[in-house]
Amino acid sequence: MYITIEGIDTAGKSTQIEALKKLFTDAIFVKEPGETEIGNKIRSIILDDGVESSRAETLLFLADRALLVDRVIKPNIQKLIISDRSAVSGIAYSLASYDFDTVELVELNRFATDNILPDLCIVLKLEPSELSLRLQSRPTDKIESRGEKYLLNIQKNLFRASELLGIQTVSIDASLPMKNITQTIGNIIKGES
Repeated sequence: MYITIEGIDTAGKSTQIEALKKLFTDAIFVKEPGETEIGNKIRSIILDDGVESSRAETLLFLADRALLVDRVIKPNIQKLIISDRSAVSGIAYSLASYDFDTVELVELNRFATDNILPDLCIVLKLEPSELSLRLQSRPTDKIESRGEKYLLNIQKNLFRASELLGIQTVSIDASLPMKNITQTIGNIIKGES
């Protein structure tokens, strides 16, 4: 089973991934962008340096996604794969940032992933007030510095992107205690809920 953990910046994806590593010791854990060596360079270009072209930024994300699928997802498709982001985020961020054609975005992501998409999308959802508190408590990267309105638009588009790709989606309140979220995700993965 291939599962993606999604959510806007500060929603707690990375924290949950670390907790899930202790619960699912045989799972393959991946991250977008930056799982492969080249992907890590792409991540640095996008998040640290910034890219002045919306199409170039989208294509860089797609290149990273294609490498991840070819080098990690395909060889391990029969195992449990838990991903920190996926094509769902790719489409959501592009829809929130640029005036792209939805059909083109879906087709480009299907091409990049060779139609290998997550079986399940778990979205950690933040309310605006909680997002504001979390953003104030830490330094921001190039994406986060675009503001709360931008991030909330991405959050809305995570659900839209998942629907466009035909991926089953579960929403979890990201303001719940960390252990509760981990237990809920663990139960979902185990098929207990």
